Amino acid sequence: MPLRITDTFRDALAAEKNRGEAGRPLAGMWVCSGSPLVAELCAGAGLDWILVDAEHSPNGLESILAQLQAIHGYPVHTVVRPPVNDTVVIKQYLDLGVQNLLIPMVNSVAEAEAAVAATRYPPQGVRGVGSALARAARWNRVPDYLARANDTISVTVQIESTAAVEAVEDILKVDGVDAVFVGPSDLAASMGLLGQQEHPEVRAAVEHCLAAARAAGKPAGVNAFNPHTARHYLDHGADFILVGADVAILARGSEALAAKFVKPTDGDTRPSY
Repeated sequence: MPLRITDTFRDALAAEKNRGEAGRPLAGMWVCSGSPLVAELCAGAGLDWILVDAEHSPNGLESILAQLQAIHGYPVHTVVRPPVNDTVVIKQYLDLGVQNLLIPMVNSVAEAEAAVAATRYPPQGVRGVGSALARAARWNRVPDYLARANDTISVTVQIESTAAVEAVEDILKVDGVDAVFVGPSDLAASMGLLGQQEHPEVRAAVEHCLAAARAAGKPAGVNAFNPHTARHYLDHGADFILVGADVAILARGSEALAAKFVKPTDGDTRPSY
């Protein structure tokens, strides 16, 4: 029996859109610990998608591979964010078997085009050919992988600067960009509002991107750990969203245990990092 390549995140987003009023936005969480065990725990939670992060997390090729293997048995879509929009890094991720990429800090059409080109074999792009050595092709056990590879990969680009917001309509027109994802934290910093993700100007910029994606007929997502903010962006048309992170859940949960069971000896609140 030929080995089956799973559907991409692009397919999942399209399927929800095709359901019309019965469809719903896809909810997911960050996996930042670098632990395959934690990734598997999160994969089985019932969420729609998992983002394995390597931009701000201790993840290298080996740990990403182990997490892909740990998550594989669960009905959840896995998206991976590389540390940089780099042709070599993206090639390595794809050969590992990453199918869904979230490319950070895409600020222009040229950068979006470069991200897409890195995922395509020549002549459509510049991806190096190593399928016989790669898990992506199951070491040449996937029939016609080279011809079919484009259909197995989705590319989502991050809009997280004022330059990207200004260029978002043109970025959305780039062939091969399947979706955009807005990062309010870096966006706020680029607007001179460091740490103020809830600022009205930041919210307005996010809403602008959501509206631009809707007009272009492409999905748009956003990061929002605050439940009220998440609901606000969902009401403004977000198609997918990240609502938490493994490390944040563990940090807040362990702090709550300490607050409940560890009594300060000096009358002051026990400090946490």
